[in-house]
This record gives sequence, structure tokens and C-alpha cells, in this order.
Amino acid sequence: MNAPQSIPDGLPMPRRLGAILAVAFGVGLAVLDGAVANVALPTIGARLDISAADSVWIVNAYQLAVMVSLLSFSALGETIGYRRIYVAGLALFTLASAGCAAAGSFAGLVAARVVQGFGAAAVTSVNTTLIRIIYPRAQLGRGMGLNATVVAVSSVAGPSVAAAILSVAEWPWLFAVNIPVGIVAVALSRRFLPQNPVRTTGRRFRWSDAAMNALTFGLLMASVESYSHGVDPRLAAAGIALFVAVGLLFVRGQLRRPFPMLPFDLLRKPLFSVSVATSVCSYFGQMLAMVALPFYLQHTCGYDAVTTGLLLTAWPAVIVVAAPTAGLLTERLHAGALGGAGLSLMAAGLFLLATLPEGAAAGDIVWRLMLCGAGFGLFQSPNNSLLIASAPPERSGSASGMLATARLLGQTAGAATMALLFRLAPGHSTRAALWLAGGTALVGALFGLSRIGLPLPEGLRRK
Repeated sequence: MNAPQSIPDGLPMPRRLGAILAVAFGVGLAVLDGAVANVALPTIGARLDISAADSVWIVNAYQLAVMVSLLSFSALGETIGYRRIYVAGLALFTLASAGCAAAGSFAGLVAARVVQGFGAAAVTSVNTTLIRIIYPRAQLGRGMGLNATVVAVSSVAGPSVAAAILSVAEWPWLFAVNIPVGIVAVALSRRFLPQNPVRTTGRRFRWSDAAMNALTFGLLMASVESYSHGVDPRLAAAGIALFVAVGLLFVRGQLRRPFPMLPFDLLRKPLFSVSVATSVCSYFGQMLAMVALPFYLQHTCGYDAVTTGLLLTAWPAVIVVAAPTAGLLTERLHAGALGGAGLSLMAAGLFLLATLPEGAAAGDIVWRLMLCGAGFGLFQSPNNSLLIASAPPERSGSASGMLATARLLGQTAGAATMALLFRLAPGHSTRAALWLAGGTALVGALFGLSRIGLPLPEGLRRK
């Protein structure tokens, strides 16, 4: 039985730079690959001679694999070490990318995407935990800001990278380009990432909990998708009933665990639980808006697809500036106030977009999108810093996994709600979605501001 060890307060320079570069490469790959695959679906579908509906499984298989394994990988990281999980995830992601590139059939590509999703889940389940170890406690906001910047840049670059590759090569190269980057990321990770202390006292990984976790979140995603896409109501109801039954069994078992995979011990902390709720609200509003806006700008405002794509880059482009700025501000201002102010700005931008007249000028659209991006960027770094720092060091893996799970839950619910609105209000769905997204962001802002009265974790206390 190993005695608990203290975790040093960050890595010394210049090793810190190499470590954060290793994390940036891994997170960038996971985000970029999702964006590239989304853009390339029509091309891949045509080459493999599959329908548009079937081609969506190239994306869904990846997302499902990530969702069902995130918390399991974060719990495993707390048992065997975050560095091991991260490096293994990168290696698996890189090998699966080679499998995607070599796939000659739809079934083979979907199977490789599932494996790739497991690799991405391992990477994203512990990446913010690694940032906590890499940076000194007083500079955690900087690390979170840089992480948010990498995500934003990868999101912006995705469509351009996909278009550039497809203009000179066939679709398998969309995945083949991951291989050299993945190899470099693995090499950097092995050299620079710290061998973080592992607290093994009273801990062991339970495969039965991992199976129940996968079944619970898999049924949740299936229920949401079936309801939003108009599946036979009887089948949808049966799926929801099965999800509730399995979920209750899983929760009941987790409540008895001293170190639960679904971190109820952390969710009992007001600062942690409020930060999780705020994160779900933010990603729900963002995804709902991002799915609605292309239709809104083309059908309501009259722009073509190319111009719409250019206009929409204003949102993530601003995050590149706002996120690292917010990370620095967390060292001087209350992180809860910053997060609440950011979501308030995002809500204002969404409400202003919802009130755009038909044929609105590009400039009127761009500054509203920039307001949304600035608000989201101002929110992300402080909120993520609060969520991670509010967990004890030995529970950092579960906090990181819960942060990633909150993001996926919000995004999945946002996309499903948009699909539902398309069915329920076909003539007014996009404008209604923007109002709903703004309202959800406003609720998140209220959650965020409620943290002002709560004590801050060490490292985030104002000097």
C-alpha cells in the first residue's frame, strides 16, 4: 500500500513548455479530427456509395465511443497515472487514424472511428488534469486559457484543413495526416509529461462500474437521438425506460463507493456542481446556436454557403484572443464573476442574432457573432479553472472527466434539441433556437455569478 505523495507546484521552465506542447498537440488532434470528419461527410459518403443518413454514423460512432468511456478513463488515470492514460490514448488514436485511412468499406471506417473515439476519450479525459500538474497553482488560469485557445484554433482550422486536403487528395488523407502529428505528440508526451504520483491507497479500478457507465451513457445518447429524430414513440419510450432503470442501478452502486466513477463526492461540493451545471448550459447554448446559424444565415438572411462559413468563423476566431486573456484575468479577478460576465455577453449576442432582420448586412452579423465568441472565451478559462481546482489533487482525474462529460452532454442535448425544433416548428425553428440558446446561456450566467459568495480554491484566490 503506497503512501500518498505530494504533487509539486507545477513544472519548471523550460520543461513546462514541452509538456504543454504535448497536451496541445493531443487536444488539437482530437478536436481537429471531429471538425474535419463533419465537413467531409458528403465526400466520404459519395466515395463509399452510402446515403447521407448512413454517413452520419462516421461522426456518431466517434462521439458515442467518447461518451461511453470518458469517465472510465479518468477513473483509470487516478489508479495507474494520468500520463499513462494520455500517452496510451494518443497512441491508440494514431493507430486508429491509420485504420481509418486504410478502410476500404463503410463498416471498416465506422469500426476504426470507434477505436479512434476511445483514443480521443483517453486524451480528453485527463488533459485538464495534466494542465493542473504542469502549471503552478497560481497560474492555472493561464493553462486553461491556452487549452481553450487550442480548441478554438482547431475548430476554426477544421473546415479549411478538410477543404485543402480534399482539393489535392482523396478522403483517406483526412485521417492519414494525423499519423505524423500523433507520432510527434507521443514522443513529446513521453519526454516532457511528468510521472505524476498515483494514490493507490484503497483504490482499484472496477470493470463492472465501467460497463455500467458505458451502458448508462450509451442508452442516454440513444434515447436523446431517437426522440429528436422521430423514431417510433413506443421504441423511444422503451429506450428511455431502460435508460432510467440502468441509470438508477448505476447511481445506486456509485453512491456506495468511496471513490465513485460518477463523482458524487465531488458533486456534493457546491463550487464543483455549480461549475458543472454552468458548463452544461454554455455548451448546450453554443451547440444549439452553431447548428442553427448556418440555416438561419442562409434561409433568413439570404447568404450562400461559402459566405455563411466565412461569417461563422468570427465566433471561434475571437475565442483565440478572449480565452488566454480570461486565463490571465483569473489571477486578479474572481473567476466566478468572470465566467458569469462571459455567459452574459454570449446571451446578449445570441439575443441580438435572434432579432436580425431579413437581409441583414454582413457587418451587423459579424459583430454579434464576435460578441458571442468573446463571451464564450471569457467564460471558458475561469469556469474550467474553478471546476478543476475545486477537486482535491487525488481526484483531479474525475474532475477532468466530468468537465469533458459536461461538454459532451451539453453539445449532444443542443444538437438533439435543434433536430427536435426542426420537426416541431419548421418555419421558425432557427430563430426559436437562438432565443432558447440565449436563454440557456443567461441561466448559465446566473449559475456562474452565484459562485461569487463561495470560497475560492487555493491558487485562484485574489491577491
